[in-house]
Amino acid sequence: MDFSLTDDQQRIRDAVLRHCAQFSAEYWLERDRQASFPQDFFDSMADAGWIGIAMPSEFGGSGLGITEAAVMMQAVAESGAGMTGASSIHLPVFGMQPVVLFGTEEQKRQFIPNVVSGKDRVCFAVTEPNAGLNTTELKTRAEKVPGGYRVNGEKIWISTAQVANKMLLLARTTPLDQVKRKTDGLTLFYTDLDRSKIEVRLIHKMGRHAVDSNMLFITDLFIPDEHRIGEEGQGFKIILHGLNPERVLLGAEAVGIGRAAIQRAARYARERVVFGRPIGQNQGIAHPLAKCWAQLEAANLMVMKAATKFDKNEDCGVEANAGKYLAAEFAFEACHTAMLTLGGMGYAQEYHVERLLREVLIPRTAPVSPHMILNFLAEKVLELPKSY
Repeated sequence: MDFSLTDDQQRIRDAVLRHCAQFSAEYWLERDRQASFPQDFFDSMADAGWIGIAMPSEFGGSGLGITEAAVMMQAVAESGAGMTGASSIHLPVFGMQPVVLFGTEEQKRQFIPNVVSGKDRVCFAVTEPNAGLNTTELKTRAEKVPGGYRVNGEKIWISTAQVANKMLLLARTTPLDQVKRKTDGLTLFYTDLDRSKIEVRLIHKMGRHAVDSNMLFITDLFIPDEHRIGEEGQGFKIILHGLNPERVLLGAEAVGIGRAAIQRAARYARERVVFGRPIGQNQGIAHPLAKCWAQLEAANLMVMKAATKFDKNEDCGVEANAGKYLAAEFAFEACHTAMLTLGGMGYAQEYHVERLLREVLIPRTAPVSPHMILNFLAEKVLELPKSY
């Protein structure tokens, strides 16, 4: 039992932190104020080969695991980039797993290298306005036509659709009332985001303004047969292979955000002098910060345990969900505590903790709420009756 990073993992962490040091906190604040995608950061990560860290080496990636990807994404968030930096590259790092696992050799050769290089930008179009986490109730319909499928429907909370040219799309190919199991009849596609058939409508939101969130309105979009990933009707099973890695990466990113906030707060507490002494000398300041540090480190162990189990092809659903839950809850507390440490200045943008507090609400809420995770853990670990 070893709780330390390997030498190679530590080198990844150090290298990513050095790379991200080129992009200051002021850079990220300006991207947030302008609501402009961090293109130069994205390009730099692609040029340095980081986006392909978990992609197969034969298609231009590094061939490493989700553990190494988690180490990298945590370092990105911890550098001060927060969810803005992490979200700008989040999907390419893990989102192509369905293509890697279920795509044909021709699909892999055609699709993956362009994602790894940064040439293609991908969004993940699953969630719908009236379905939420009840994925089996998706209403977007892909009707079989000669040579492919004709798609109509709506999607919501689709990140990076303003800048994406490709999308992973989950749609129903067999009506729900015609399948034996609710999870049947859904099909996954990797295809062009054709803006002549898809209206992309921006959602104005609380934070992470630089990385867009959107609604998609799809009208008569034609998707050729060769853009279907895996068998028709098996899309739900296919996307399940990406859920645990997504939770691992979001947990790692949340820990990174929490660490960034605590580091800023501790530095302020050392330097801020009131009544002739640094405020960090007061236990009312020191103890909450120390508590947050301990909580974040404990959460990180669960996140990395989940990542390690995934890379060993072991069942990691419990650990991935628990890690994401703990990391998001403790990171939120860390960001809030950091803001309170700075007092009024914590509310000022120039001190950056308010931006981290706004952004940490993303992993706390998405892609699955803390309440649904607790439902899952109650059922799977405690063997309590399913509540939904």
